[in-house]
Amino acid sequence: MIIWINGGFGAGKTTLAEELHRRLPDAVVYDPEDVGIMLWKWIQPNGDFQHLPSWRELVVATALSLRRHHADTLIVPMSLIRAPYRTEILGGLADADEDVLHVFLEADAGVLRKRLDARVTHPGGDWERTAREAGMTGIDEMVAAAARQPDGTLMLRSDRDSPAELADQVLSALSQIHRDGKTQQAKSLDSG
Repeated sequence: MIIWINGGFGAGKTTLAEELHRRLPDAVVYDPEDVGIMLWKWIQPNGDFQHLPSWRELVVATALSLRRHHADTLIVPMSLIRAPYRTEILGGLADADEDVLHVFLEADAGVLRKRLDARVTHPGGDWERTAREAGMTGIDEMVAAAARQPDGTLMLRSDRDSPAELADQVLSALSQIHRDGKTQQAKSLDSG
């Protein structure tokens, strides 16, 4: 199973991933941002690496390889706000017969701004300043993206529920998926 944690900057994706990993210690936490950083070692950074077709292709290929060779469960905290990119990446995983639980963390714009303001851990650092500024300018887009998530997305409120409560909800959804999958498998065996 791949648990893709989507949502805006400051929505709590990394925190939820850490809580899930604490409860699922055999899972691998895969941050596709590392793929972007790797690409920028070879090509000139120019804006958001999500615009690079190579990034999107490598994100899927890396997730598939990690899932198949290293972990039954992959936890992926990564914003996919642009619908075509989300469709390309999550569709690529589904086309490879991977089960994906797509989670979207919603939060009010004011909460996201406060979280981003509090995020600076290395004052003066270019990377963090750039990431924070990008996050601040895209807050309204991220809040609006909640209404554009595909059917089957597990929508959670990270501004109302604690990380532990969010993890409980994700694990409950996983249990339901596994129960439904076993039911479908049993039905197909009965009909065959």
